[in-house]
Amino acid sequence: MHRLYHLPLSPFCRKIRLVLAEKRIEVELIEERPWETRLDFLRLNPAGKVPVLITSNGQALSESNSIFEYLEETVPEPPLMPTDPIQRAEVRRLVGWFDDKFNREVTENLLFERFTKRQARLGYPDGACLKAGSKNIRVHLDYITFLLEGHNWLTGPRMTIADLAAAGHLSCLDYIGDVPWEEYPSVRGWYAVMKSRPCFRGLLADHLPGFPATDHYADLDF
Repeated sequence: MHRLYHLPLSPFCRKIRLVLAEKRIEVELIEERPWETRLDFLRLNPAGKVPVLITSNGQALSESNSIFEYLEETVPEPPLMPTDPIQRAEVRRLVGWFDDKFNREVTENLLFERFTKRQARLGYPDGACLKAGSKNIRVHLDYITFLLEGHNWLTGPRMTIADLAAAGHLSCLDYIGDVPWEEYPSVRGWYAVMKSRPCFRGLLADHLPGFPATDHYADLDF
């Protein structure tokens, strides 16, 4: 069985958890708090970041996109990448969009300030960051609305890793109540379908001591 070192409210870890669940790969989840800089964990990944996947043969893999590529190549069904090269490039572009631009402009300003700082005892939330994150998320939700025009999924008629990457970020922000769903009905509809998939059950079952989820977090009908 694989083992995944993860942080429950990490969008990168959640992306990999969704991939593992979609591909029905059994995995043991091990919570790791990167800010504790445990020596044993640093031996697995000197960068000190989660997720880290330990394969069934003991190989340590790090960086979420590298882990995804490994899982996609070794367990190809169901496929989470299209076969057409242009479409594959577009999927990779969107994964980069969420893991870089969305993360920097939204997730770090909201999730890090509201949750990670508290967990790691790094002080109080920065009001300017919270304000920027609340403004930026609307810009990104407008873009997701555009991507969904005429499609059920972000890149076309089939779900891909781009949808899972986006859902990883939005599920973290939904846990802390920072997604204005009512203003974006098409994004809300897409996310409702996402969270109704079996792969989401593990994420919806997450309960962090001292930091409860919003009331609608695990409600499939919001």
